[in-house]
Amino acid sequence: MSDNDHGLDKGLTNYGDFDFARFLRRSFARSMGISREMLDKPIIGIAMTPSGFNNCHRYMPDLVEAVSRGVLAAGALPRPFPTVSLGEVFLNPTSMMYRNLMAMDTEEMIGAQPMDAVVLIGGCDKTVPAQLMGAASANLPAIQLVTGPMSTGRHKGQRLGACTDCRGFWAQYRAGTVNSDEIKTVEGRLSVTAGTCAVMGTASTMACIAETLGMSLPGTASIPAVHADRLVAAEETGKAAVRLIDRRLSPRDVITHKSVENALRVLLAVGGSTNAVVHLAAIAGRVGIKIPYSRFNELSDQTPVLVDLKPVGDGYMEDFHAAGGMAALLRELRPLLHLDTIDIEGRRLGDRLLEPMDWVDRSIIRPFDDPISKVGGLVALTGNLAPDGAIFKRAAATPALFESEGRAVVFTGLEDLSKRIDDPDLDVKPDDILILQNAGPHAAGMPEAGYLPIPRKLARAGVKDMLRISDARMSGTAFGSIVLHVAPEAAIGGPLAAVRSGDRIRLSIANKTIDLLVEDAEVKRRLADHRPPPTPARGYKSLYRRTVLQAPDGCDFDFLTQGETR
Repeated sequence: MSDNDHGLDKGLTNYGDFDFARFLRRSFARSMGISREMLDKPIIGIAMTPSGFNNCHRYMPDLVEAVSRGVLAAGALPRPFPTVSLGEVFLNPTSMMYRNLMAMDTEEMIGAQPMDAVVLIGGCDKTVPAQLMGAASANLPAIQLVTGPMSTGRHKGQRLGACTDCRGFWAQYRAGTVNSDEIKTVEGRLSVTAGTCAVMGTASTMACIAETLGMSLPGTASIPAVHADRLVAAEETGKAAVRLIDRRLSPRDVITHKSVENALRVLLAVGGSTNAVVHLAAIAGRVGIKIPYSRFNELSDQTPVLVDLKPVGDGYMEDFHAAGGMAALLRELRPLLHLDTIDIEGRRLGDRLLEPMDWVDRSIIRPFDDPISKVGGLVALTGNLAPDGAIFKRAAATPALFESEGRAVVFTGLEDLSKRIDDPDLDVKPDDILILQNAGPHAAGMPEAGYLPIPRKLARAGVKDMLRISDARMSGTAFGSIVLHVAPEAAIGGPLAAVRSGDRIRLSIANKTIDLLVEDAEVKRRLADHRPPPTPARGYKSLYRRTVLQAPDGCDFDFLTQGETR
């Protein structure tokens, strides 16, 4: 007996007697009420992520049932299994700290349990990259299914969708133009259905990236969570997973240098989440692919923004789906895409895009020659403040701040920010630059704290935007003139740690630079006695602190990445 068999015989538990292991496994499988005939079928694992702490995954049981239905219809045996589930707003200090844990869980459970292929069901923004990272490392035939975006609510005639509108209303509340009673009412109208955020935040961006990479079925990225077609997509995903067994297509056949570049094109064209840059770097890193920031900027300068959705524009994900979704967008981007990439069905992208489109709403998905912006929504920055790079979402920023020089107002960490940002005695003016240190991966797990609030006294004076710089991340649903992912981070002695209040800083989007206007010798003097924060003594947080990489390498663990191979 070999442990290289398929179905229930795959990866037999090692007792030193494989025939006994097979007998014992089948005996316990029979205790589940599964017939001997079904036990002889191929097995499709279903990595499911329900949790009482994950609102985005509330319909997970329905999706698992629909996938199982498709698997059975195609002649295989579905076996759902749980993994870590990451609900963004319910995790402390941040869900980003646990993305790698979920990726490890996913990889190990795919490899340890008997399955011939696996369906990955996730939605809330860190779950999809975690699943794709784990699947890329396990390299078993795999297919992604997302939970889908939530539908919008209403407030006084205004459409509301988490979480861009939550930030807009909270800014008004801080400015005193919305009172406490109204903000409580809005609280119950922002997130009115199951599903991920209703805008082109990180979850929706990652869904679009998964489809562009070829890891999910065409047309499934944007189907709303509550739409009947979401369940149809789940059923078809189950059927496709069974077909994967004979096709023998693994994630490393699909996730290639070309498909990653295609995914970056889509990220830029949708004005998507800055978080996706980190997540895509981590997914690509699992198969030895690295796209340097110089190439990222080349792609950005060539790729127009074509999708008019919040937080960059006006629409919501349900509008994007109704407008034609990814099928329409990819057809507009066709001149820029690598058309010889394949998806998990083995179909070339170029062949797919030859199929006719039904209808496209041009108010949501613009033609290639009539873009919202002629350049991509994101840009990478370098300079003496970010020698290894930083990210700026120009599509969500104020153009008047693209070429800026101002005085630094420094916050040394999250506690300091919380304590002083609304202090009426804070020395800050509208043309100053807010700096947050020690919020990167080593220091704090890289939370979505880069969206520093406008100091209350300025907000009440009518200030809507300021230049803000940090080594943190920003929610994909957020907006503003914000420099993020500064690397190396302050906690490990990056130049950001040397910034002091009163220093001058210069941003140039035209030159793609961010510079601290302080002499190099002075910067070195300030950093001479710098010490990183202590490493936790035990557990996952100790592992995280000792092995996490910086943002340009996806914040993955150093022992999980693979050297560049293609």
